[in-house]
Amino acid sequence: MPRTYISALMALAGVFAMVVSAQQTAEEISFPDGFRNWFEVNSMVVTKNSVPFSPIAGMHFIHLNAKGRAVLENGGPFPYPDGTIFADDVHEFSEVEGSYVEGQKKAVTVMVKDAQRYAETGGWGFQAWANGDPSKPIVHNKAQAISACLSCHAPRKAQDYVYSTYIP
Repeated sequence: MPRTYISALMALAGVFAMVVSAQQTAEEISFPDGFRNWFEVNSMVVTKNSVPFSPIAGMHFIHLNAKGRAVLENGGPFPYPDGTIFADDVHEFSEVEGSYVEGQKKAVTVMVKDAQRYAETGGWGFQAWANGDPSKPIVHNKAQAISACLSCHAPRKAQDYVYSTYIP
């Protein structure tokens, strides 16, 4: 792909991000301190071969705060209540003698439910922190939240954009 074409696409993306109203700032969603003490919903390993999920390849540990647990356990009714937070603790992994082994922390991502504040993103605010470091937010505006987060969660709209299900 010619360098000028890539530069033009990047510039267009930057302009789009600037004109989107009601910008989400990196500081808008707080790092979920203590999330590893929340209810662990499930875990999964996403490989680079996963077409829809390859950008988030890694070993995922999904946690949920108490606010949304009843909806998860009952499979609804949806939507999740405001204040629900899902946290995804993403780690590198390696395969050792046929087993996937957890490695370094890659990121911590969150979905925060606030139907009014995040109406344009399905009622969810999204954020991720590189290497799980609260000083390294990845999502800096609503355009990023839509393109990088909501677009991936869109197929789960009927479940209030949540992939996790309760496994007794």
